[in-house]
Amino acid sequence: MSPTSERGAGPVDGHVRPHGVSDATVEALGTLSEALETVEQARGHLYAFHRLTGGADLTLGRAVEQLRAAGHGEQADLVEREIVGRNVLPGCWTFQVIEAYNATYYTPFTEVEHQVRQELVDGRSHLHEAEMKEARRTHGHPDHTARP
Repeated sequence: MSPTSERGAGPVDGHVRPHGVSDATVEALGTLSEALETVEQARGHLYAFHRLTGGADLTLGRAVEQLRAAGHGEQADLVEREIVGRNVLPGCWTFQVIEAYNATYYTPFTEVEHQVRQELVDGRSHLHEAEMKEARRTHGHPDHTARP
């Protein structure tokens, strides 16, 4: 396949920088996107924390039942009273931690990132990566096409 007949000869318009946008702007937006990706990963870990902690609490319930069945009522009562259903932070279960994170940090972060991209590059995303792909791919190679 020759470069001129290549399927999707270049990136789609949404991945091409608008006229007049500087390299420095594209680089800065790439760094902003990198920060957002890190926040997304942190948020995923927060959800993992939520699920793991919730699962542990449910498992504690089984442990309490098993302790009682084994004749250890005092220890079962201790685990049930002190740990089962306990807050992970003062006044909060993990779902409340997630809600606070989303409201206080995640949502404002994504809104500001979107606003900056809207103001500087008509809302286009991943310009830095798209330009890196275009520079690094082998034009004309069937596994290096610009578009799906």
